[in-house]
Amino acid sequence: MSRIGGRPEISTQHVYGLTLRVARWRAGASGTPLLFLNGIGADIAAAAPLLAQIHGREVWTLDMPGVGGSPDAILPYSAPTMAAIVMEIADRFDQAQIDLAGFSWGGALAQQIAVQFPGRIRRMVLMATTPSVGAPGIGWAALLDDDMLASGLKLPTATPLGLTYQTMAMAGWTSAAMLPHLKNTPVLILMGERDGVVPAGHGQAIADLIDGAVLEVVPGSHLFPFTHAAKIATRISEFLDRPDAAQAAA
Repeated sequence: MSRIGGRPEISTQHVYGLTLRVARWRAGASGTPLLFLNGIGADIAAAAPLLAQIHGREVWTLDMPGVGGSPDAILPYSAPTMAAIVMEIADRFDQAQIDLAGFSWGGALAQQIAVQFPGRIRRMVLMATTPSVGAPGIGWAALLDDDMLASGLKLPTATPLGLTYQTMAMAGWTSAAMLPHLKNTPVLILMGERDGVVPAGHGQAIADLIDGAVLEVVPGSHLFPFTHAAKIATRISEFLDRPDAAQAAA
């Protein structure tokens, strides 16, 4: 727990047969809470440098099964099942509506949640992610690029079974047919200009499917939300805090 910066509240949630470690920064703060979903194999500690800098709201995240402080799942799970599990935790926190941010694998899960629970997502930020996990051009060998090695982050922190089940959950997954239904949800897409894992073209593919989505290509490679945490936290806050169209017209 001492590795996790920003002094979040740590709890253990038992949901549908899974035991999940959850961290909440500024629990109970006013405003719409933000749920952050991390990349494959990454734990709460990896997310902490970013999440601790998003002020003015509650921010929470969790370790997926077999990652960090969450033990392995007994059986494989699907993306829709994990989406339901995550939103069950939101219910336990009395969060009827949330903002949603997802990085890489977590960005795919964020898309699944947004289309599965459309009335509960106010705004969404997608970072370094894709609408089709099996799409050409995703290069996991690029996880060894210089920028990521220099960051000092140790990824992944998952067990072999944890990694296997996370991979299986998104095997063949695509949101392409679902994303056009998010036309009433403000979406910000951030992609790294030197990302060799999920190149920026994947973000363009998402933007093309969501009417009104905003795409920005930012400095850095795949881990840009963590290697450029202060700037990315500021940009996320700006997007979440801007007045909506109805407020602007009032």
